[in-house]
Amino acid sequence: MALEQIKMPQLGESVTEGTIEKWLVSPGDHVNKYDPLAEVNTDKVTAEIPSSFTGVIKELIAAEGDTLAVGEVVCTIETEGGGTEEAPAEKTSEQPKEESKSAPQQEQSKAAPAKAERPAGAGRFSPAVLKMAGEHGIDLSLVEGSGKEGRITRKDLQKIIDSGELPQAKEAPVAAPVEEAPKSTPAAQTTAAAPKQDIPTLPGDVEIPVTGIRKAIAANMLRSKHEAPHAWTMIEVDVTNLVQYRDSIKTEFKQKEGFNVTYFAFFVKAVAQALKEFPMMNSMWAGDKIIQKKDINISIAVATEDALYVPVIKHADEKTIKGIAREINELAGKVRAGKLKSDDMQGGTFTVNNTGSFGSVQSMGIINYPQAAILQVESIVKRPVIMDGGMIAARDMVNLCLSLDHRVLDGLVCGRFLARVKEILENMTKENTSVY
Repeated sequence: MALEQIKMPQLGESVTEGTIEKWLVSPGDHVNKYDPLAEVNTDKVTAEIPSSFTGVIKELIAAEGDTLAVGEVVCTIETEGGGTEEAPAEKTSEQPKEESKSAPQQEQSKAAPAKAERPAGAGRFSPAVLKMAGEHGIDLSLVEGSGKEGRITRKDLQKIIDSGELPQAKEAPVAAPVEEAPKSTPAAQTTAAAPKQDIPTLPGDVEIPVTGIRKAIAANMLRSKHEAPHAWTMIEVDVTNLVQYRDSIKTEFKQKEGFNVTYFAFFVKAVAQALKEFPMMNSMWAGDKIIQKKDINISIAVATEDALYVPVIKHADEKTIKGIAREINELAGKVRAGKLKSDDMQGGTFTVNNTGSFGSVQSMGIINYPQAAILQVESIVKRPVIMDGGMIAARDMVNLCLSLDHRVLDGLVCGRFLARVKEILENMTKENTSVY
């Protein structure tokens, strides 16, 4: 028998820590390799920690709600016939030794004074750490981190907050740069959020605990609004031809393909085509430069009862309307079944949100950071329209609402982009558009 450690995995390029939302196993449970052990929430995604071994769970090191840095041990597992053939006994004897040392070492680091030379990762903070420090007025330069390479984690800050001894600078501290944020972005300056408000609870009021997912959504939305100067514009599109075309094929398509071809698939296709013609819309702000992305990966918003997920249709410009419709159906199914993976949410370059599914006719979306724009597709409604020659006709109309990062985009390119999307949509007919 050998005792192995399961560590917090890297769940994204810039993810430095994760919070144990729920344990799926208990000590004594037998698990197979790749079985899910726990649900973990980060500021980017909720995912599962898979087992790296087959064996019996020995100890759960982290409790539900604990935040651990990438690489920290979350639990131990006793494997059957584990260890190397050369020195099986040495591995089993060393592991408990290291485990027994970890607790006192953490206690010592709590009381240890700041060192003259800090570890390499000590000066880089995640958005969640910066936000938490700003809310409580904690000077991060006075905090000793227990994470990988000396990084400060939310767990470190929570211990300090619980102790009641907050290390605060005599003068207002200059916030450190956000992990992997562009050099000259104002991210650090905006992370000092307003202090928590004590709102009185009256009889009949309901207190709803904020889940890890909701906290991550809130942090990302706050960062987007603070960092990106949002501008907004809207265009009206006559999609009468598109509606007639889609309605004429929807029954046959469902019988043949096994899933629906929605209006939304046509909109995503039109946006992907227009992005190819206006690549500046497919860009991101990087401080001293703007990154124009080569791949056109469309993020779409999928809501559940208590959260909002943004999976990605990758290389959308290379897909047919049928291919996009299938991917929308599959991604939405994964979200609702709780099977969405981290990779399904990575790499988005532009977001299209189907707000019209709720009956909305006009809305202002918050940009999905670090993208430069988000397009809201509103509800298709019949309205009287004055046609050429002065005739009035009932037409299927839709509003497309665009929020843009004014550091990257201006009205000229956005106006031309929306005009092109409008042109593509208004010319989607049975004669010149194929779903295959």
